[in-house]
Amino acid sequence: MKSRFITLIAALSFVSGSIFAQQWAPAGDRIKTKWAEEVSPANAHPEYPRPQMVRSEWKSLNGLWDYSIKPKTEAQPTVFDGKILVPFAVESSLSGVGRTVTADDALWYKTTFTVPSSWKGKRLMLNFDAVDWKAEVLVNDVKIGTHTGGYTHFSFDVTPYLKNGANTLVLKVSDATDNDFQPRGKQVMNPHGIWYTPVSGIWQSVWMEPVAPAHITDYNVVSDIHSKTIDVTVDAAGVQEGDVVKVLLLDGGIGYSTETAIAAKTAVEGQYAVISSGMTVPGGSVTLNVRNPHLWSPDSPYLYGLDIQILRNGKVIDKVAAYTSMREIAVFQKNNTTKYMGLNGEPLFQFGPLDQGWWPDGLYTAPTDEALKFDIQKTKDFGFNMIRKHIKVEPDRWFYYCDQLGMVVWQDMPSFSDNRKGKWGMYYYGEGVDFPATPEAKANYYKEWTEIINQVKKFQCIVVWVPFNEAWSQFDTKDVVAYTKKLDPTRLINQSSGGNWEEGVGDILDNHHYPYPAMRMWDKNMINVLGEYGGIGFPVEGHLWQADKNWGYVQYKSGDDVLAEYTSFAEQLKQLIKQGCCAAVYTQTTDVEIEINGLMTYDRKVIKMDEKKLRDVNLGVIKALPGK
Repeated sequence: MKSRFITLIAALSFVSGSIFAQQWAPAGDRIKTKWAEEVSPANAHPEYPRPQMVRSEWKSLNGLWDYSIKPKTEAQPTVFDGKILVPFAVESSLSGVGRTVTADDALWYKTTFTVPSSWKGKRLMLNFDAVDWKAEVLVNDVKIGTHTGGYTHFSFDVTPYLKNGANTLVLKVSDATDNDFQPRGKQVMNPHGIWYTPVSGIWQSVWMEPVAPAHITDYNVVSDIHSKTIDVTVDAAGVQEGDVVKVLLLDGGIGYSTETAIAAKTAVEGQYAVISSGMTVPGGSVTLNVRNPHLWSPDSPYLYGLDIQILRNGKVIDKVAAYTSMREIAVFQKNNTTKYMGLNGEPLFQFGPLDQGWWPDGLYTAPTDEALKFDIQKTKDFGFNMIRKHIKVEPDRWFYYCDQLGMVVWQDMPSFSDNRKGKWGMYYYGEGVDFPATPEAKANYYKEWTEIINQVKKFQCIVVWVPFNEAWSQFDTKDVVAYTKKLDPTRLINQSSGGNWEEGVGDILDNHHYPYPAMRMWDKNMINVLGEYGGIGFPVEGHLWQADKNWGYVQYKSGDDVLAEYTSFAEQLKQLIKQGCCAAVYTQTTDVEIEINGLMTYDRKVIKMDEKKLRDVNLGVIKALPGK
């Protein structure tokens, strides 16, 4: 199958882990980011993938793997089609492939790995941070497990299946994309308009780490700013009777880094003072007292370090470096007719862009870690304090940077269809009609939403869960909201951003209106927000996914014209704030494929408006909240 996006210029040689030659170039009129030049098989996302739970020993498996695309009915290939650069999806240019996977295909991966001799006596965890959609994993020809879902981690203890020397790792991936069953967000087999190129296979890091037979598997944190406490619950595997979990809370700071902390062995050597500590049984909860707490906010994103250990007979047998913060997300009741979004007991107007998280060269995957951080930093530079992460779930490091930089996040659940099979009710409660989701689709939605929330809820930047966008695959809204609240009662819930509304469900009533800001409906018993508006288009020549037929709600020919319209919209938004609107989401951070309504071009090389003027306008909107 001919590549859609790239032309392979030179052969890729991969012998004993060494790269002798490799070149990629975009095909046709496709564009790329400045970071694409830094990507190579030797340095494909080499950073520790899960900065909320860091161990000192690990090994990346990113790099060149064998790949093949074959009919599902065929057995594992003996001869592969070529090389693919992991962790970039097979459809992307940075993968070195640029081919489409259909519902009738199987995408095969193959690589080899060796286990360092220093890891002898430990369990080897094989970690996949995201594979879209169904992944069957084989080690040394033994099928060790299957995972479904395109947005969450999965891991296998492969210790019993290892052998001395080289070990073979094979993945069989299937991905039907838009089959009205699997959550896939904006991916479609026929990209057009607001729908984008599909993403199949591995799109986040693959790596391995040694752990003790008894080891920490996860944890969660809930802070209480009123009692000045932090509760930490720790999950573990392989523990014995008498094993103890110990948690130390470390004084941290703005920009606290777990990678730096573990390198310095902070709790042992005293680089960061131990503020509080406690012990419990595995699976239990520790309550840590925090005197004179530093509260996390967009203006002061203070992070505390955590040192989590498992003790056996007083000896540390496993430990991870982690972090958290103290902050409270709650409804702020101004009066009988107005509710605000509260942060740490104060109203905060939350204002930010709709962030799709797409890249012209990597699709779902940012070219580098620096690129991943760039979008968040520029959003901060533009004067925003919030990001609505739109029907996609980012890698852990994205949330890590939001925590560090001080960016609140509304996290969407990726939709599994559009709204054509239901009815989108935009003006009144009860006007809409549910999408006719099958029982299997509903069960899978709950499975994947549960995994997503449990995976990312430890990141303190997240303040709102969004189970549905508009009426896309929306079903049983009241039940889904109740389920979401049970999974995490510490955040606000936006029942359906701009979608079908049910009275009294969740915390937020969310209007969408394009292009200018307007509220279709108000409810004094809800937090009233403008979940999407804007979409001011400006196609910048030389930075377009395609030369013509680009799309935006309105289009202009210069950055000055865009700024004038944006400023006009901001003044209209301020009038809505006076009426009780307490948050707004502007569409959007960057152009995406043929959409040209971004604050930046798709390749991130052009900021379309004067950055200082844009920042002043945005700060003015945030400060327009009455009483601020």
